[in-house]
Amino acid sequence: MSAVSICKTVSRVVKFRLPAQYSSVSLNAQNRRSFHLYSPEPFHPIPDKSPTWMSAEEAVRVVRSDMRVYVHGAAATPITLVEALSEHGLSSSLSNVEVMHIHTEGPGTYAKPEYEGIFRSNSLFIGANCREAVNSGRGDFTPIFLSEIPLLFRRKLIELDVAMISVSSPDKHGFCTLGPSVDCTRAAVQNARYIVGLVNPHMPRTFGDGMIHMSHFDAMVKGDYPLPELKAATPTDIENEIGRVIADNLVEDGATLQTGIGSIPHAVLNALWSHRDLGIHSEMISDGIIDLIEHGSLTNAQKVIHTGKIVGGFAMGTRKLYEFMDDNPFIVMCDIAFVNDVSLISQNPRVTAINSCIEVDLTGQVVSDSIGTRMYSGVGGQVDFMRGAALSNDGLGKPILALPSTTKRGESKIVPFIKEGAGVVTTRAHVHYIVTEYGIAFLFGKNVRQRAHALIEIAHPDHREHLEEAAFKRLKCMPSA
Repeated sequence: MSAVSICKTVSRVVKFRLPAQYSSVSLNAQNRRSFHLYSPEPFHPIPDKSPTWMSAEEAVRVVRSDMRVYVHGAAATPITLVEALSEHGLSSSLSNVEVMHIHTEGPGTYAKPEYEGIFRSNSLFIGANCREAVNSGRGDFTPIFLSEIPLLFRRKLIELDVAMISVSSPDKHGFCTLGPSVDCTRAAVQNARYIVGLVNPHMPRTFGDGMIHMSHFDAMVKGDYPLPELKAATPTDIENEIGRVIADNLVEDGATLQTGIGSIPHAVLNALWSHRDLGIHSEMISDGIIDLIEHGSLTNAQKVIHTGKIVGGFAMGTRKLYEFMDDNPFIVMCDIAFVNDVSLISQNPRVTAINSCIEVDLTGQVVSDSIGTRMYSGVGGQVDFMRGAALSNDGLGKPILALPSTTKRGESKIVPFIKEGAGVVTTRAHVHYIVTEYGIAFLFGKNVRQRAHALIEIAHPDHREHLEEAAFKRLKCMPSA
C-alpha cells in the first residue's frame, strides 16, 4: 500500500485502528494530508491510489469488536460480503458489532438468533430478514425520514468504521457505480473510514450521483451472482380497483409521479397507460415504469427537476428492470437527500405521491410502519413526498395514501382508534387524500367531524354502522359532511 493510500485511509481515522496487515505508516501521515491527496468526494480519482483486491473472507477481517459497519441495501445488498462477515464474527469471537442498513435482501445471517451478542442489527428501514430480530429485541430500529439518513453520516452523528457496498464493474477510467441503489449509500461512502467494494458484473451501470472511482476503495472483492429480484405479486381485484380509482380521478396528464412499494402502487402504474407526458421523481422505481415508457405514457417532458429523465433513489424489481437501467441515460439515480428534498419535489408539475399504509383512524392519523407494537417496516420517504406534493409550487399536487378497506381477515383498516403501540408516520395534519376500493376521502381542511364522515363513506359497508357509532362515542356528536 502506497504512502498516499495510507494517507487517505488515516485521514478518516479518529479512534479507529486497522489490523497490522492493513497499516504500516505512522499516524503522523495525517499531518501531510491536503485536499490534493484526499477528499471525501468519491467522484475524483486519487493519484497513485488503488484498492487491494482480495477474497471476501480477507476483506471482512478488517472488522473488529465494537465497530459499526454499514451494509448497502435493497437490490445492491453485497450478500457475499454479508455472509463472509457473519462467518468472521462467529469464527473470530467478535462482540458488539453494529450492522447498520436500510432494508436489505438475502438471509441477513448476522440477525439470526445464533449471532446474538456478536452482531446487532440497526435497521433504518426494516426488511423481512430483520423483522423477527427487531421484534424479539435482538435488533434495533431507528425511526427516521429517508431524506435525513444522510445527515446522520454527514454531521458525524453516527460514525461508520466500515462500509460494505456493491458496485458495477470499473469502466476504462476506473469508475464504478452504485447501480440500482444510490439512496443513503453515497453519504455512507463519503464518511466511512474503510470501504470494501463487491464488484458484481450483474450490477447495472447507472447515471447520476452513484459514480465512485475505484481509488476510493480500500479493498475490492470479485462477485458474480444475479441481483435479488422483487417480482410484483399480481394485484387482487380490490387492488386493481384502487389503482383504477386513483388513475381515473387523481392522476392528470403531465403529472410527476412518486410511487411507493407494494401491490397498490403497481396497480396504479398498470392503470396509467392511456395517460400522456407523465414523469417520475420517486425514491423507488420498479418494473412498472417500463410498460409506461413502451406505451409512450412516460416522457418526463414537463418535469422541472431533471427534465426528460426519470429520477430515483433506489430500484427494486426483476432482471428486466436492472437490464433496462444498465447504461441508460434516461434514468438518473441520485442521493436520497436530493431525491426526497421537499423543496425540490415541490418544483415539479402536478406532483402526485401515491403510497400505501396499514391503518387510518377516524381523525386521519396514518399508521405505516407497524401493526400494533410489532414493527413492520419504517418511516421511509412517505412524509417527504406527502409534503412535497402538498407544497407543490403549482398548487396542483396530490398527496395520496391508499389501502384496502379491510384486512385479509375482514377487519376494517379504517378504525376508531389506532392499535395500541402503533406508530403514526403521517399525521392527521399531513393527510390530504385517502383512497380505498370504495372511493376517495379528501381530508385537507376538514374538521374532525367531517373527516370521520368522509372516512366512513369509503370504509367497507359491513363496518360503517359500527364506525359511525364509535365516531359518535369518541366525538360526542354525529359525523357529518
